[in-house]
Amino acid sequence: MKWLSDERLNHLRDLTLNPDFTATKYQLTAELARGGMGTVYLAEDMDLNRQVAIKVLNPSEATIDLRQRMIREAQIIARLEHPGIVPVHDVGVLPDGRVFYAMKYVRGSRLDEYAAETDSTRDRLRKFQAACDAVAFAHAHGVIHRDLKPQNIMIGSFGEVLVLDWGVAKILRRGELVPASEADTLMLPGNNSNHRPGDTTQGTIIGTRHYMSPEQARGEIDQLNERSDVYSLGAVLYFLLTNSSPGTARPRTVNPKVSKPAEAVCLKAMSLEMEARYATAAELSHDIGRLLDAEPVSAYRESLFEKSGRWAAKNRFLILLVLAYLAMRIFFIFTSRS
Repeated sequence: MKWLSDERLNHLRDLTLNPDFTATKYQLTAELARGGMGTVYLAEDMDLNRQVAIKVLNPSEATIDLRQRMIREAQIIARLEHPGIVPVHDVGVLPDGRVFYAMKYVRGSRLDEYAAETDSTRDRLRKFQAACDAVAFAHAHGVIHRDLKPQNIMIGSFGEVLVLDWGVAKILRRGELVPASEADTLMLPGNNSNHRPGDTTQGTIIGTRHYMSPEQARGEIDQLNERSDVYSLGAVLYFLLTNSSPGTARPRTVNPKVSKPAEAVCLKAMSLEMEARYATAAELSHDIGRLLDAEPVSAYRESLFEKSGRWAAKNRFLILLVLAYLAMRIFFIFTSRS
């Protein structure tokens, strides 16, 4: 029997695992990330002479259902034209049946990596608000993300914020964004071989532990809506306020420096009861903006003492100016008598 050398085995393994892009305008240069369903590569667009990121369905996942789901993922992202959502440039199928799509290559770091290097709560809140705005745009077009977490939010090299990985997104309603024929077709297939992409059966759990809403954790697929994403955004906010994974402890218990209004915003977004949460990501973004502007938020009722303290903090310069004027007047009064 003739044995194959390690070099030959590695070459055969590469031919099996690595996608063949020789018939396309793309030249793969490096692997960026590998997930359960697909792998993302850095590639060169030879026609336009630019770098792109290409997501390719893994060989073991190249079923008809997942091929269809990945194509629709690309279609959804391509139609969500927003500065906070990575644009898709191209979609196609390789000779071996694997689906791929090319998108803008974003240089930067994930939100959790950014937070590890940025202690400023204000900076973190600004980035979080930008992510809320991108999600609110998707909601306005009838799409919920269903897997929001710090690892799926990217901070670009110029500070731009982009929401990534719409692979388990769900279309909520008919509209101009997505044809009705595509509605409700992005379900994550379960173990049942008869499961179809359009199924909305009880028990299919989609999302990430600590960041998924209670209704997601219970597998109540037909109950998911914009408020499910709001819960996940609240969990992201919890992480940004505490540097800890979301848990049952209140944010101020984990980090006493968190303000009461900020804690209230976070807890309202993460309410176990769906109806108690912010109705939309836009409402959550609005309260974050009011936190940044030292304005009262809808989630927290201030005492008179707190209102006075917030007003004093916001108008510190004016107060110092008045005090300086009064001190000067007192000085002139005493000096004029002597």
